[in-house]
Amino acid sequence: MSSERADPLVIRGIEFLGGLASVGGWRPEITVPEVAFAGRSNVGKSSLLNALVRRKAFARVSRTPGRTREINFFLVNGAFVFTDLPGYGYARVSKTQRAEWEPLIESYLRGTRQLRGIVQIYDSRRDLSPEDRTMLGFLAETGVPAIFVATKVDKFTKRTAAERIVEIERQLGFEEAEVIPFSATTGEGRDEVASAIDQLLSEPVSADETR
Repeated sequence: MSSERADPLVIRGIEFLGGLASVGGWRPEITVPEVAFAGRSNVGKSSLLNALVRRKAFARVSRTPGRTREINFFLVNGAFVFTDLPGYGYARVSKTQRAEWEPLIESYLRGTRQLRGIVQIYDSRRDLSPEDRTMLGFLAETGVPAIFVATKVDKFTKRTAAERIVEIERQLGFEEAEVIPFSATTGEGRDEVASAIDQLLSEPVSADETR
């Protein structure tokens, strides 16, 4: 069997469609399913995206967390969209900028009919922040399916990493909150996240999307 067949999410082409900078602002016309990616600044979101699409420079890994303040849309294989939500919670960003992400992300979650789910990302080295809990509230209110991922697990021993995953699951407070451990350095968890996304994309079209 070829490595391509073994890959649960084969990426053949990517096209940047544009960005949404403000509530009610311009955004690309999208009719295909979307999967969004969210997490606090410097959580490793760009590295996860790069690993998923197997492109080193697909999502730029910035050394200045909090710089990206737009929602960016990428058409993948001409069949679905990866939506990169702005990172939140970076302390050196102004209070005004930190406050902007809430209405922007909330409006996206509530107003995107073709959104199949969100990949919610956490840093395995840190406990959930107030902003993380705000995002959980948005997800609970909107009913958006979520894939939970904990990054940077290579920073621990296997035993400690497993303990951190259990702790994050406990903090999430959901009965079935399974968190996927991920490392951009070793590639651990890449295929598990890819499989979960593929499953989301395979779900039947909802009535809202066909209106």
